[in-house]
Amino acid sequence: MTAIDRPIVAPAHDRQAAERTPEERVRLYVWQVPVRVTHWVTAGCIVVLSVTGVYIADPFLLPPGGSVMTAVRLIHIVAAFTLLASGLLRTIWLLRGNRFSRWSAFFPTSRRQATELFRQAAFYAFLRKEIPKVLGHNQLAATAYLVLFFLLLVETVTGFALDGLVGAEPGSTGFAWLRELIGPQALRMIHHGAMWAILAVAFFHVYSCVLVDHLEKNGLLSSIVSGYKFPTREEIVEARDGGDEILETLE
Repeated sequence: MTAIDRPIVAPAHDRQAAERTPEERVRLYVWQVPVRVTHWVTAGCIVVLSVTGVYIADPFLLPPGGSVMTAVRLIHIVAAFTLLASGLLRTIWLLRGNRFSRWSAFFPTSRRQATELFRQAAFYAFLRKEIPKVLGHNQLAATAYLVLFFLLLVETVTGFALDGLVGAEPGSTGFAWLRELIGPQALRMIHHGAMWAILAVAFFHVYSCVLVDHLEKNGLLSSIVSGYKFPTREEIVEARDGGDEILETLE
């Protein structure tokens, strides 16, 4: 057999590329370490702050005075400072993170991104069958996170102002203006109301994650632990925050 008669065999990497299909799932790094760490630290702090906050407002099971209340207040304030540190790190990562975690993933920068808020809401209202294709945060989730950040900020400010009532710093002097402006009782109402609003956002977040993970089957729930999702090649190309350039990095 001459060289001309021999069958042409493509190199191994060319054969692999030819065998790839749009339905093939790939391993895509989405959530960076700071995003995952701040996510779980914030979630833990919300639980601790909610439980201890309810006890401080209305002591139950144990006598309200003495060392028990002192310990509960200490845990509450330590969790508050931990939450503040987590929020500062996440704010920094809005500027330094990848395309899925920076500020442009939260604030709409295009018409497609802005209208996605309503299309995603229509899906949850059973008015739309298809979910907008997004690899990171969809715009409804991003908006919910912005609301959550605002509520956590309100909770932090009012919390320090209330802590100042017992002479603790920085609330005693740094937030005296706020107590004088709206009064301690209004501060307590705002602080308490913001807590329930935060819990409502958190419960919706868990529900929506479980639902979308079930429908898309791309590892959404496990991704906040591992950092990786497993979308199809077609989903990466068609996603609002995807594109061919992402596939090129995976080749």
